[in-house]
Amino acid sequence: MASLNVGNLGEYLREQRRTAQLSLRQLADAAGVSNPYLSQIERGLRKPSAEVLQQVAKALRISAETLYVRAGILDEKERDELETRAVLLADPSINERQKQVLLQIYESFRKENGFETSSYEDEASVDDSADSADSDDSADGAGSTTHEDTAVDGPRTADRSDADPKQPPSG
Repeated sequence: MASLNVGNLGEYLREQRRTAQLSLRQLADAAGVSNPYLSQIERGLRKPSAEVLQQVAKALRISAETLYVRAGILDEKERDELETRAVLLADPSINERQKQVLLQIYESFRKENGFETSSYEDEASVDDSADSADSDDSADGAGSTTHEDTAVDGPRTADRSDADPKQPPSG
């Protein structure tokens, strides 16, 4: 984790507050923090928690991850990865299964390009295995079949391939 740079954070917060045309008191009320506390954050005298930063970000209508990066809580690369995931998960035009497949593809590309994978991949794998137990649907929604689904009821050879039903079993 990077070291906290509260001066830079404070300047950034003040700039964002002024851009939003909010007084210090208005932002403090909207964020649910005290006016003196917010003033101390802006002046670089206080180190806000991630929770406080999230409340302030919501009040300013900016990304909490941006504030986390400014405060040194989150690495820039981590923020980009989180934002990518958030956009995928928030898309209402695709279903949950499709979202999980997209996250898996995203992780596989990150691995291929030498980036370490996050715990989100593990969560996606757990979700995927639960979905697989319920359904054999592929990512595009079309049903897929397995070898067992198409197998003819009858004897199998030693290598588990289907025996020809017209030929008597050998041996």
